[in-house]
Amino acid sequence: MGLVGSAVKTVTKLATSDKVALATATAVGAAGVKYWLDKPSRAYTSDSVAREYDAWTADGILEYYWGEHIHLGYYSPEEMEAGYKKKNFIQAKYDFIDEMMAFGGINADEDKGANVLDVGCGFGGTSRYLAKSLGPEANVTGITLSPNQVKRGTELAEERGIKNAHFTVMNALEMDFPDNSFDIVWACESGEHMPDKEKYINEMMRVLKPGGKFVMATWCQRDDRGKPFDKKDERDLKFLYEEWTHPYFISIQAYEELIAATGFMNVAKTADWVKETIASWRHSIWVGVYDPRGFIFKPTKYWKCVKDAYCLERMHRAFDRGLMEYGMFAATKKDLEP
Repeated sequence: MGLVGSAVKTVTKLATSDKVALATATAVGAAGVKYWLDKPSRAYTSDSVAREYDAWTADGILEYYWGEHIHLGYYSPEEMEAGYKKKNFIQAKYDFIDEMMAFGGINADEDKGANVLDVGCGFGGTSRYLAKSLGPEANVTGITLSPNQVKRGTELAEERGIKNAHFTVMNALEMDFPDNSFDIVWACESGEHMPDKEKYINEMMRVLKPGGKFVMATWCQRDDRGKPFDKKDERDLKFLYEEWTHPYFISIQAYEELIAATGFMNVAKTADWVKETIASWRHSIWVGVYDPRGFIFKPTKYWKCVKDAYCLERMHRAFDRGLMEYGMFAATKKDLEP
């Protein structure tokens, strides 16, 4: 019995040792993965926005899940109460456009012959939607830094027979259009990528006609003038800047001040649509979980998909805790003085 007891003790010690080793290895591995996920990999450079959007367009994953609209969706209070996952993810994006049109006072009755500029058009989902919504007499021009997005946007317009939506590669900070060219200037989630927010606003106001309508949606960070950012805030913002090639964000108040400072615009209407849009972040993750076909046959994109899913969750948490805000802006340009 002594020999047997000794053997049992030895086996027990070895088993315990193995468990400790396994637990240690798991903890180290988890820490390594967390370190890798928390290390941003796509910091902003002068060509990073065009390069990343060219890549996203070429691999097709973003279009598979987000459809033609590279922006967040809109969820009503009733839809949130019922459970956001019950809503069609793509329909939420169309609903967002409708709500943004209403916010900016844009409709087919008043704007059926409008000349429209879509600043940062992606592969043109909103441009095509506006072209159809405002009717054949309207003309919509979408601009982007990505040649692949222009190519894809043009292909989709031709497939759908939408002849009044056109796309071109152009820098929003140095637009080729003359002053007072457009009846409507529309900007949906493009300000995030702009390295000079003041020039971004000034250029859009410059090309808008007197009496014209301006409407913008953009991710904003909270105003830190009353409550400065702490170290966690700064770390979180740095990650959000550098993982999805953003130079920096500014606050809703700062954008409002930039619009007023142009001297061209009537008082801007602003809002924070965090409650209406926040479901988009986690909904984006769940559509991939429910339907992996968009990426499962593209093994070279697996790590990128993991990083993007992690960033989606980090975005959700930043908006949820008030570090980030969803800025909405609408204004009209002053009429020329006689």
